[in-house]
Amino acid sequence: MTEQYQAVYEGGTGEIVEKKSRFIATVRPVETEEEALAFIEEMKKKYWDARHNCSAYVLGERQEIMRCSDDGEPSQTAGKPMMDVLTGAGLTNTAVVVTRYFGGTLLGTGGLVRAYSAAVQEGLKNSRIITKCRGTRLGIGTDYNGIGKLQYLFGQEQIPLMDTEYTEKVHFSVLVPVSRAQEISKAVTEATSGQAVIEEEGNLYYAVVNGEYLCFP
Repeated sequence: MTEQYQAVYEGGTGEIVEKKSRFIATVRPVETEEEALAFIEEMKKKYWDARHNCSAYVLGERQEIMRCSDDGEPSQTAGKPMMDVLTGAGLTNTAVVVTRYFGGTLLGTGGLVRAYSAAVQEGLKNSRIITKCRGTRLGIGTDYNGIGKLQYLFGQEQIPLMDTEYTEKVHFSVLVPVSRAQEISKAVTEATSGQAVIEEEGNLYYAVVNGEYLCFP
């Protein structure tokens, strides 16, 4: 698992016009190659009357899978520039289709590269991009004497509380960056004079969206 990566949370669309040709970019978050291919087919059906539906997608935490298609445009003038915009933005698990309605004027290879790149940039402007960070979920068990101390610690360190169970004892489930797991565990031990029981409940990715913590498998 990488420490963090950029991904599209909500896709968007953007459009530019170049010498009467319309370039419509549609951006979509995807998790698998099957999802990406299904999305591309969906766009081809939606824009069935367009001259071209060029595509690019990037998958994997380290951008391990990268595919693109010029869909009839001259080689390297559409898919590759579109891919370069995605990778240049550090994005992964993202697909984009740029639909072109031909306006009657040839743009040349340079003009096509610029147009397809600009369309993707416009689509990304209208999408919501998030940073997914690698985190550890810590389970912390304590007696009722430790509640106040731990709640104070969580507040001071801005540690999100994911769940709380009250039985004979109290069980907190908190989310911390992987890089801070040992530091936070030590702080919990010190705050409770060694009384707290700490367990790692697993690693995951999380992101903060509108002040809310979202977890991803």
